[in-house]
Amino acid sequence: MSSHNLAHIEIDGLEIDGYSVAGEETVIVIGQLDVCFDIGKAPSQAIPVNNVLLSHGHMDHAAGIAYYLSQRNFCGIEAGTVLAHPSLMAPIETIIKAWGRLDGNDIPANLIPVQDGDEYQIKPNLFVRAFGVRHGRGALGYSVIEKRKKLKEEYLGLSGPEIVKLKQQGVEIEYGVEIPLVSFLGDTGYMDFSKIDHVRTSKILIAECTFLLDEHRDRATAGKHMHIDEFAELADRMDNEHIIITHLSQRMGVGEAKAILRKRLSRTSHNKIKVLMDRKFAARNYNSHTTDT
Repeated sequence: MSSHNLAHIEIDGLEIDGYSVAGEETVIVIGQLDVCFDIGKAPSQAIPVNNVLLSHGHMDHAAGIAYYLSQRNFCGIEAGTVLAHPSLMAPIETIIKAWGRLDGNDIPANLIPVQDGDEYQIKPNLFVRAFGVRHGRGALGYSVIEKRKKLKEEYLGLSGPEIVKLKQQGVEIEYGVEIPLVSFLGDTGYMDFSKIDHVRTSKILIAECTFLLDEHRDRATAGKHMHIDEFAELADRMDNEHIIITHLSQRMGVGEAKAILRKRLSRTSHNKIKVLMDRKFAARNYNSHTTDT
């Protein structure tokens, strides 16, 4: 039985399960890509996923690290991999060791430090690329990118044996193609992410939008989050096909948030939007104010 009632969104065959409320918990599981963006409180749905991409160390995003790793060990699964900024590695190791002492068992872990621009291979043709964001110590976003080889145009008409012969001669007959599948911004203040090609062109963008009211501009700046006005401007410059909104405030219902998004975003951007905690995706309402509009 699942330990959490996560929202479930399907986009072009890709299944995205998650829960995200500011200050409470953020976890986004994409099993087909074998990644989990942040770990929240380590729902059971995340345990089989081999790679946790930790955006930063705030408890609502990172509290479940030790439990995730311990449960994999308990279930006889190989050590989970956690990607995070180098500045977070020592604290994470301390937490894992402390829980190991409390539990009476060592907790195996594969901890991978990554910084802006670093890549990590998760499948033969699937890579994670980290990028810097503006939100406290060691904050990162991540893109999951598929890499393919394509035959150069001048060789398209050749037969199989002719292609093999050219390869044997050492001729470069292919070129690399990158297909950004999903980008996760995590928590971040405003940055022009449209200047990062693999983020701008990701098929799916997962972005926080915590502060939606005019009077919350200063709070957004102080907390290094994007205000709706900044997000609206950014969204119009992005080439994503889909945008999933996460990290809504506990003080605002989904219906109210959707109404503001509809009003403040351009029609083009709004047509791309799905709100993760929308009750049509979630198995349960996350607060008592989720009446839709």
